[in-house]
Formats: sequence, structure tokens, C-alpha cells
Amino acid sequence: MADESNTNDPATINTSIMVPLSKSLHPLHEIAMTPTHKLLLKQWLKEEELILNRIALKETQIDSVRKELTHLYCFFFLFHSISLILLFSSTSSSSSYNGSCSRSWVPSVCSLLCSLGLIWAVRYKTDTESHLEKLLEREKEDGKLLGKCVEELKKKGLEFDLLKEVDALRRAKSLRVEAKAVRKWSARDFVTMFFITVSCFVLGLTRIILCD
Repeated sequence: MADESNTNDPATINTSIMVPLSKSLHPLHEIAMTPTHKLLLKQWLKEEELILNRIALKETQIDSVRKELTHLYCFFFLFHSISLILLFSSTSSSSSYNGSCSRSWVPSVCSLLCSLGLIWAVRYKTDTESHLEKLLEREKEDGKLLGKCVEELKKKGLEFDLLKEVDALRRAKSLRVEAKAVRKWSARDFVTMFFITVSCFVLGLTRIILCD
């Protein structure tokens, strides 16, 4: 009699039916039938879309900064070229070399101030570009990590351990450290040194043109 009551129990019948059904279901169907897994998948897909939007925005900002840097480079060389040509043409048409030499500090100071201003602008833009590149790299790493979790969730279905995987994702984000070699010199430093060298060369040429 005890065996007959167990076989007629609805709970045992349901569990015996659900076990083979759960094994035969696709992981996506299992996720759709489970509110917690379904909600987590929706949140991760939405966050993944937001990360892609932020990546596109950062790439657009980096392109804009690089265009501004190109304009600054062109303006730097164009300004010094035009100023040297004007100085040379004015001194060649004038016969008062002593007066030009005594007043050579005026164009020299103007050239120095403009050079310092342009060098500061170039340095500021290169720092901005470097900061945006770091943010872009961080967003791409977050996107890869989140995409991996989404794929694991879609692959495992109900076998996906929510507490374990979500905790691992949070730990990976919080404990992520950039393991990069510390560089004493960067490309930005060489660019700054190059523009300083060009500025000193222009000052020397200005002195030669006005006093020779």
C-alpha cells in the first residue's frame, strides 16, 4: 500500500516528469522559464549595449582630439615659417641693421610666448588623448568580461551558478590592475622635446636674421 501511495503522489509524478524535461530543454528555454536567470540575462545584455555605446563615444572623442592635434602641429610650423619669412623680407629691404638688432628681443619674445602656448596646448591634448585611450581600453576589457559571462549563461542555462559567477565578475572588475611596465619616457615627452628644440632653433634664426 505504501508503494501505491508513492506512485500516485502528484509531487513524485511532477518531479519525475520535470527531470527528463529539464535535461531535454535547450539552455535558453531553461533561462526563459527561470525569472532570476532571465532577469540577469536581460540586465547583462543591456549593460553590454551600454558598453558598446561608450566605446563608440570614446573612439569618436579620440578621433576628434587627434584632428585637433594635427591642426596644432600645422599651425605651429606655419606660424614660425611665416614669421621667419616676414622677418627676413623686412630686414633685407631695410638698411638699418643696428636698429633691427637692438630690437630683436621683441620678435624673440613674441615667438617664445607663442611657442610656449602651442607647446602647452599640444601637451594638454596629448594628455587628453592618453586618458581617453585608457578609458577606452578599460571599457573594452569590461565588454570582453561581460560578453564571456553572457556566453557562459547562454551555454549552461540552469547550471549557471548565479552567486558564484556574479561574484567572480564583480571581483574581476574591482581587483583588475593594469599590469604594464612603467615607462620613464613616453611618446608625448619626445613630442614636447621636439617642439622645444624647434622653438629654440627658431629663436636662434630670428637673432641671426636681425643681427647678421
